[in-house]
Amino acid sequence: MATIFGVLWALSVLSFLYSHTLSIPPYANPLTLAIIMLVFLVNPTRTFRHDARFWLLKRMGRIFAAPFFYVTFADFWLADQLNSLVPVLQDFQYLICFYAYNVRWTETNDVNKCTNRTYGIRPIVTCLPAWWRFAQCLRRYRDSREAFPHLVNAGKYSTTFFVILFSSLNSFYEHEYDKTYNPFFYLWIFSLLVSSCYAYFWDIKMDWGLFDKNAGENKFLREEVVYSSNGYYYFAVVEDLILRFGWTLSVSLTESGYIHSDLMVTILAPLEVFRRFVWNFFRLENEHLNNCGKFRAVRDISVAPIDSSDQKVIIKMMDEVDGVLHRRKDKRKAPKGHKKQDTKLLLESGGDVDSQTV
Repeated sequence: MATIFGVLWALSVLSFLYSHTLSIPPYANPLTLAIIMLVFLVNPTRTFRHDARFWLLKRMGRIFAAPFFYVTFADFWLADQLNSLVPVLQDFQYLICFYAYNVRWTETNDVNKCTNRTYGIRPIVTCLPAWWRFAQCLRRYRDSREAFPHLVNAGKYSTTFFVILFSSLNSFYEHEYDKTYNPFFYLWIFSLLVSSCYAYFWDIKMDWGLFDKNAGENKFLREEVVYSSNGYYYFAVVEDLILRFGWTLSVSLTESGYIHSDLMVTILAPLEVFRRFVWNFFRLENEHLNNCGKFRAVRDISVAPIDSSDQKVIIKMMDEVDGVLHRRKDKRKAPKGHKKQDTKLLLESGGDVDSQTV
């Protein structure tokens, strides 16, 4: 499927570049590609990965409707991925706006109209991923009545609202203040600093469970680790720090006029996807070993290899009411030593996933 979509994208780009030679309206190509993608996603026939597509649509619907649905592991996981895909959502907003206001297929109108923050649409779109996670945290607090970590985690996502608010105000009043005296610029930088420090601490301590005082020989890490070399963890700690504060480079270069903001987005957006890619491995490992988010289940989460033929069964199990431990009303405490024994069995066994206790 990835190859097919890669070919379609390449054909769309080539058709756009050579539209005059092919006698095709140039701006019909991006819209055609977007429509093909949308039709593929909502295609009701049982073809082209039907189960996977509708599982994704169902999960996305639950995320969009937060906080009105109970939060499962898949709900929170996908919502976290969306927080690293904000430029994609902004591009969708631009696509819709562009074709809504551009009535001619051969040339463009004012290209800055759809990035103008005056109407507030773009800042709202930028806030949506943070809002979804914020609402999920509130829902988890309602269901568990545990202020920590859920309300504290909600506070982390709320800092994004202030970043976007002050960024928008800084852009809106940039012609009324000199850059040196614009108060919203300094509030924007301060909110960025607070948000990045908050998020980095949460990544390292809460999501990954590192810097545990009982780490033992795994210095600055935690007592139990899955991956073979501690160097992977140290690399992730440094990499996450650098990319969490990548905005410092962006602000310095764009505000000074050395690099256009769109070019910085092109550079930083893939780096953020890479940061999230690395984050996923250690977040899943920590959930698996320590049940840090109380999402751990017998079949939902496994770091051991599984047979691809079991995929449909596993997806079905993830949607069952009793598939996650924190959904059960009659929770029982596991006997002492049970956790380490289960972890050892998981790492040593490569057998059927249904026989593994996480």
